[in-house]
Amino acid sequence: MAGETLLTVDAVETYYGNIRALAGVSVEVKKGEIVSLIGANGAGKSTLMMTICGSPQARHGKVIFEGEDITRLPTHLIARKRIAQSPEGRRIFPRMTVLENLQMGAALDNLKYFHEDLEKIYTMFPRLKERQNQRGGTLSGGEQQMLSIGRALMARPKLLLLDEPSLGLAPLIVKGIFEAIKKLNQEEGLTVFLVEQNAFAALKLSDRAYVMVNGQVTMSGSGKELLADPQVRAAYLEGGRH
Repeated sequence: MAGETLLTVDAVETYYGNIRALAGVSVEVKKGEIVSLIGANGAGKSTLMMTICGSPQARHGKVIFEGEDITRLPTHLIARKRIAQSPEGRRIFPRMTVLENLQMGAALDNLKYFHEDLEKIYTMFPRLKERQNQRGGTLSGGEQQMLSIGRALMARPKLLLLDEPSLGLAPLIVKGIFEAIKKLNQEEGLTVFLVEQNAFAALKLSDRAYVMVNGQVTMSGSGKELLADPQVRAAYLEGGRH
């Protein structure tokens, strides 16, 4: 179960030019947790993910990872701390094969584990093994999402950032991806910070969650608490699955 704090976002303000996208956001992720961030489109969820990774950098506040202030570090040095991101829109390399995409994600200081890690990804997502010599751009949306997550996992992350993994995918594919995330968390203790518009799926999966509205965190609690909260149900779950 969750232990010491791995990530702390403390009163972070992020701007695009003169427009403030994050207005004093504070969240915490402990080792071994799955924490989700839910909210409407445009609430600032993806901006928070990108700020953690250093692009854009926070103008005010701090991002602390394993006790170290990483707020001003460039993105490539943040990645070396073993924070891996599966970004919104997947952003795989379309002209590269599945295998080449996975090679791009591999931890450079851990190449001795490459084949072991590759087999783990192929076991989790058998479709990727079948398609390993196929170009990324020719895969279906669900396969591209699997590839994006697989590529992030090849970095052997201490913290996996998942941005909208269910976006535009069929419910059955979404179910498989969320089951894979849960399995990694339970069996390997992988810490996951998840941004997701599918509030029902995210809250069901999560130990804890935050609600973001207009660049601010307005609520937090356990996944179960927020699933049962009348305000959350009215704003994010009505008309969905209950």
